[in-house]
Amino acid sequence: MSDQQVIDEILLGNQSLFRLLVEKYQSMVFTTAMGFVHSKEDAEDLTQDIFVKAWESLSTFKGDAVFSTWLYRITINSCINHVEKKKRNIFLELAEEWMNKLFNSESTAKDSQQQMEETEQDVVIRRAIDSLPVNQRTVFVLSAYDELSQKEIAVIMQRTEGAVEQLLQRAKTNLRKKLALSVGN
Repeated sequence: MSDQQVIDEILLGNQSLFRLLVEKYQSMVFTTAMGFVHSKEDAEDLTQDIFVKAWESLSTFKGDAVFSTWLYRITINSCINHVEKKKRNIFLELAEEWMNKLFNSESTAKDSQQQMEETEQDVVIRRAIDSLPVNQRTVFVLSAYDELSQKEIAVIMQRTEGAVEQLLQRAKTNLRKKLALSVGN
């Protein structure tokens, strides 16, 4: 059964078929959410919220694009909105996570030092990704985390492949600069 057939059946009243769409696309939505929020719990919550939004909006799906493209748009918009709302709290959450890892570790001092350095690197990388302009961050996440082609990203973002390639190159360049500055400090 194609996605469109499943959607048609759902809209005709067979609502239990929505689980087929959830099962098929849950991993895709979760992976994209992780690329934006970097937290398993937040990504799981977002994934659930995204499917609720998709359920509530399913009657607006016109079939102009494939369902996965439509769902990606909902996912990206939801993730961007979530990140914007939580921007102020990200530093505090990362600091708390780092402190918990540091002080709750039962390993040796050498392991604690290594763990602290790895956590600091994660924080630097997450901050660098989070600091990218929204379009660059979106292209980078879809490319790096979801491993989508530039053609697929172009369809999702409603841009040309050339524009996606340019955004991806800018994102990589900006990340290199930001990470080089962090390593230099």
